[in-house]
Amino acid sequence: MTSILPDSALDSIAESYVKLVLAIGLHDSDYVDAYFGPPGWRDEVNVARQPIEELIAGAQKLLQNLGRITRPKTEDMLALRHQYLTRQLRSAVARLEMLQGHSFTFEEEAFALYDAYPPVYTAPFFDGMIAKLSDLLPGTGSTAQRYESFRTRFIIPRGKLDTVFQTAIRECRDRTRKAIGLPDNERFTLEYVTNKSWSGYNWYQGSGASLIQINTDLPIYIDRAVDLAAHEGYPGHHVYNSLLETHLARELGWVEFTVYALFSPQSLIAEGTANFGIEVAFPGEERIAFERGALFPLAGLDPEETKRYYAVHQLTGVLNYAHNEAARGYLNGTMSRAQAEEWLVAYALMSGERAAQRVRFIDTYRSYVINYNLGQDLVRHYIEARGGTSDNPSRRWQEFRALISSPRLPSGLATSEVPAKS
Repeated sequence: MTSILPDSALDSIAESYVKLVLAIGLHDSDYVDAYFGPPGWRDEVNVARQPIEELIAGAQKLLQNLGRITRPKTEDMLALRHQYLTRQLRSAVARLEMLQGHSFTFEEEAFALYDAYPPVYTAPFFDGMIAKLSDLLPGTGSTAQRYESFRTRFIIPRGKLDTVFQTAIRECRDRTRKAIGLPDNERFTLEYVTNKSWSGYNWYQGSGASLIQINTDLPIYIDRAVDLAAHEGYPGHHVYNSLLETHLARELGWVEFTVYALFSPQSLIAEGTANFGIEVAFPGEERIAFERGALFPLAGLDPEETKRYYAVHQLTGVLNYAHNEAARGYLNGTMSRAQAEEWLVAYALMSGERAAQRVRFIDTYRSYVINYNLGQDLVRHYIEARGGTSDNPSRRWQEFRALISSPRLPSGLATSEVPAKS
């Protein structure tokens, strides 16, 4: 028998969900990306140290309890909360099964963890994009060689890195504050690190604070300044987490938003909005204008090259789906490590070093790669379907803010499918 119960009926399930995520983190050190709930709950979980079998049984019991509560048919916040807890719990069960040794295909894992099916992009699609790119690149030799030669002219010198990044962050923050406002207590610390498989990371610490880290293992190209400033900071992860904490965790008392399970559907929204947020903050030609006038000169680069650089950058952005196909082949066993690296060199136009770094990322984060590109496309389609098009920037900001302040998840973005490419 099911019943429609008030919002408070979900509170005990939400508390159990938080403790479940913390408990999974004892078996999987990457699982808990952020926690700023009651310290006693972490202590309680540390003492109990439940085995995986008990955690699976507990998660399934929570799902049964949720099933007894009728989800409202409307799309109000209570309905979204019910959906969020249900899908996050199902994802937690899948992750626990993986920790037990259960093997999913790339496609099965992507849906089980992230609530989305990744489209298939085949070699002929990438060949077509690379052929278009070839026409834009100067010099002689293969497209990959000319692309690498072209890119090396746009590396930010180490001594100018912090100045360029701080300038990009200030601009992204100013644009975000003007459009949607930010909590009064929001702030971040910026660090430069090495020996990581990722290029940037936001560690949200609660109370409006983030630690943003930039990996300097490999040369950093000029486009990464705005990309990382927006993606990790404004209006990306830092703003997303700040708004969820302010409006859901604090104002509504929804404790499930005091914890962030990395391998969960929430990450597709987090990464997708962080990537799409770059376009939201810099509509049309505004990014090119800002970089030509500020970042290129600060980095000692020729401002007259800005437009051509971003024409090339736009085409290579489509090649990001090559990362998914490398992960698909590598995780499904149809590509060896060496073949996955070769694929990334051929179709993502990566250097050998970057390709090796990317496969190390896949070793740890597996199908997580879909969250960046598929997430961005799903978010874009959802916001544009609601009127947030590039020629209506105020509506775009309005819809973007609503999305990052709500518990909506990937299955709730299904305004249209992202087509597969052949």
